[in-house]
Amino acid sequence: MKPEILILSTDAEEYLPLLQELIVPAIDIHLATTIDEARDAYSAQPVILGQPDLIAGVLNELPGVRWVQSSWAGVTPLIDLGRTDYILTGIKSTFGLQMAEYVLAYLLAHEVRIFERFGHQANRNWWDETSGTLNGKTLGIMGTGSIGQHIAKMAEPFGMYVTGFSRSGSPVEGFRQVFAQHQLEEFLQAPDYIVGVLPDTPGAQDLLDAAAFGAMKDGCFLVNVGRGKLIDETALAAALQAGKLAGAVLDVFRTEPLPDDSPLWNAPGIIVTGHVAATSWPRDIARIFSENYQRFVAGEPLMYRIDFEKGY
Repeated sequence: MKPEILILSTDAEEYLPLLQELIVPAIDIHLATTIDEARDAYSAQPVILGQPDLIAGVLNELPGVRWVQSSWAGVTPLIDLGRTDYILTGIKSTFGLQMAEYVLAYLLAHEVRIFERFGHQANRNWWDETSGTLNGKTLGIMGTGSIGQHIAKMAEPFGMYVTGFSRSGSPVEGFRQVFAQHQLEEFLQAPDYIVGVLPDTPGAQDLLDAAAFGAMKDGCFLVNVGRGKLIDETALAAALQAGKLAGAVLDVFRTEPLPDDSPLWNAPGIIVTGHVAATSWPRDIARIFSENYQRFVAGEPLMYRIDFEKGY
């Protein structure tokens, strides 16, 4: 008999018809949208699919769990929990295109000065300043995994020179050069644009601090769609106030929603978005889960397994 599944997600009901179609023959699938519902629905199911924040809130009460499939790319709540006696798998190759579109949209908006033009239009001002171009600009991507690779691939047709930054500095297709963690200052000096897509690991926290902003090229433009802990937010606000950076687009923050008293709200040149660069669509997650489920039943290695020590 195939192992039963517990889905713990605010959109759990959307997964049910998708998995009933993808996993044949039919299996028992239990749904929960809250931690309390999960406690009631749990009956020793060995497999859980869902949101890491909700699962982390109840996992220590579920002793029979053998495998958890995250519906998010990030799994920090589960890593922070400290339990490691189960298999944890994440999501890859799903969010890359969404995040690449988000990043390139804001890079292009900056070059063609869209927001400035809206401001002049609102004041009925005929503003004929020319646009810039991405062609020939250097794009530095912090994180060379699947999401970083999608961004690099999308930037290439625009004629951008793409460099990368990772813990190891290992070469990756699509990047002209990849810098290792000890080469952070060297990496930061050349890019006209820096994009953060690093996972949330201890080694990545506060990498972009006051010293890092000081090392960047004057007029550099920052986009962060990875993890909020990458950035010292106070130092970023100061760098923007001082005119060191041309601007920043932030989709992730240390505290979400961003507190009302954060200096980032009013920092010059900043655009704040509410963690919307990529969405966990059930139809995409269900396809990955169903393939992993078949592997789990067959005793085969699962895709996108998380290393608890590394955090990704």
